[in-house]
Amino acid sequence: MAAVSGVRALLRRSINQVPLTSTCLPKWVCSSVTKDNQPKLPVNSENESLLENLNLMGVDVKMARQRQPGVLRKVFTNEQGLAQFLENKGASRQVIASIISRYPRAITRSVEHLDQRWELWRNIFQTDAEIVTILSRSPESFFRSSDNGNLKKNIAFLASLGLTTKDLHRLLTTAPRTFSNSFELNRQMVEFLEDVCAELGGKNPEQFPKTVISRNAYILIRSTKRVKTNIEILRASLKLSDSELLAFLHGPGAKILDLSSEYMKNNFGSLQQKLNLFGCQRADLKKLIISYPMVLYVGPNTLSSKLDCLLKGGITMKQILEKPKVLDYSTDNITRRLEELKRVGYDLQKNGINVLDSSQKRFDAKIEKLAAPPDD
Repeated sequence: MAAVSGVRALLRRSINQVPLTSTCLPKWVCSSVTKDNQPKLPVNSENESLLENLNLMGVDVKMARQRQPGVLRKVFTNEQGLAQFLENKGASRQVIASIISRYPRAITRSVEHLDQRWELWRNIFQTDAEIVTILSRSPESFFRSSDNGNLKKNIAFLASLGLTTKDLHRLLTTAPRTFSNSFELNRQMVEFLEDVCAELGGKNPEQFPKTVISRNAYILIRSTKRVKTNIEILRASLKLSDSELLAFLHGPGAKILDLSSEYMKNNFGSLQQKLNLFGCQRADLKKLIISYPMVLYVGPNTLSSKLDCLLKGGITMKQILEKPKVLDYSTDNITRRLEELKRVGYDLQKNGINVLDSSQKRFDAKIEKLAAPPDD
């Protein structure tokens, strides 16, 4: 008890002496300094000294307890070292507290480990600020694995596939868990993709994984079972030959391989039913998915709402099938654009629907031009 009281008194003196600002963190005292002065905690008891430290740091202890309760029962942690390390990299007090709240295990990493891991990430990112941004969004990506050797292997392996630094940057930014995967798991997916290409008659199986990963940043955090099932669904549903399927997967089809297989199957069925209602043939369905596979990302209710909105606005199903990217936009956006086009007398049948598939800036410029009075 005397040791704990002493730590608490030192904490209060430390906090009182250092101003708490968003740019200057107090030199927080670790919940444990040495093994000699930290008693062993009773079974299932939380470390009271650690809880006090975390509260003073602004950590949401309730959230931390829900996320990783075992961390709060540890005798030795490194919250002070972590806070100082991240502060030196440019992280604010609020960001540091948020990181620990959402991924408490971060306070179990040594400064030596953090230095090594940061250096590996800096091989991909140009600035510390970029890494801080990733950590603030996804702390798990940096702290989930304690194996820096595995991270080093993953970076070298992915680079050996022909992925550029830009590709690796996008993977770390979009799907950082790729690098927390075991090296063996990533290699398994790459070998699976090579086998898929070879079985479909591809001439360069070694290049196929690079193509797929470049198009789909999430592929390496999915299971080979899921990807295999999705490929089988696409082959059977679209009646694709080996060469057609390979070309599809080499192109836009790669973007949907990470979908939940059940979700893909359900969305395919709903899309087929909706198109049948408008007299579309199976060939129309195949053409739509081949040219715009992202349509399978759209849930049944949302898709139905978008199609109904377009059709009520005077657009034909044929036009939608020819320019399916109009389905990228929200129903509200589509409705607003159709109203604007109607206001300026735009003839969708005569002029087509390309105007709907344009940036907001270009669309507004088009409306302004159409609304302007004719020159004398």
